[in-house]
Amino acid sequence: MTTTETDAPTPSGPDVPVARTEGPAPKPSRRRREGGILNVFSHGVLILWAIMVVMPLVWAVMTSFKDDRSIFSSPWALPDALHFDNWSRAWTQANMSDYFLNTVLVVGGSLIGTLVLGSMAAYVLARFDFPGNRFIYFLFIGGMSFPIMLALVPLFYVVNNMGLLNTIHGLILVYIAYSLPFTVFFLTAFFRTLPTSVAEAAFVDGASHTRTFFQIMLPMAKPGLISVGIFNFLGQWNQYMLPTVLNTDPDKHVLTQGLVQLAVSQGYKGDWSGLFAGLVMAMLPVLAAYIIFQRQVVAGLTAGALK
Repeated sequence: MTTTETDAPTPSGPDVPVARTEGPAPKPSRRRREGGILNVFSHGVLILWAIMVVMPLVWAVMTSFKDDRSIFSSPWALPDALHFDNWSRAWTQANMSDYFLNTVLVVGGSLIGTLVLGSMAAYVLARFDFPGNRFIYFLFIGGMSFPIMLALVPLFYVVNNMGLLNTIHGLILVYIAYSLPFTVFFLTAFFRTLPTSVAEAAFVDGASHTRTFFQIMLPMAKPGLISVGIFNFLGQWNQYMLPTVLNTDPDKHVLTQGLVQLAVSQGYKGDWSGLFAGLVMAMLPVLAAYIIFQRQVVAGLTAGALK
């Protein structure tokens, strides 16, 4: 007796799933092709922008190690020898060491004061509701849009009447007032993204508002503090208008004033190599600060979007 093999019947019914055969893979859509073209274009623009930014920096560093003859005879060539005497001449004879020390004192004191006062004001505006909260917040925002040129003349008389003209601590106070609006605006938005449950747990455990802020909330806001600190550092380090008006004592000049004085004095002497060496000295702290805190700056800028 022989048996014939037949295919098993295909189950049917409303509750029985039916296997479907997969067809050919779909072709790339127009949206995907447009996205690839857009990525190529955006990467090309970024590469072009990076070249435009990096090339002047590299050229300035190269020129700072050349002698005056090589700067004009072969401006785009590599230096034939590293002339470190340009740096020593700018550091000692052009008084760049004094300007550098004054800038460190002014920027260091103003940066600490700005972060402490700005974080305290931003925390209160972000976490507590009280009459006038929004008015004070928009008052800080209005300070960001106020042109500093309009305040130079009254600011000069105010600082002079307080006996703070041509002083380091007077310039520190002006820098703090100048940087507070942006700091409060930035940190207020950052403190709003932090979880409230941690602060509430601290209050339940008996912590005061001061202890909660300095020991719990402030460490949590570290990425935002570093980000706004870098922005304030760049603005205060490169500030020229305020010290020119409020700091006319040559012994207390900051780096920006020193570079202008170096350009005027060394320009007539033809010491262009010393001028470029002083310029690179002023740029190095800014580049080092950004390279060291690059990840923290990006984390602080994107923290609000990730919450």
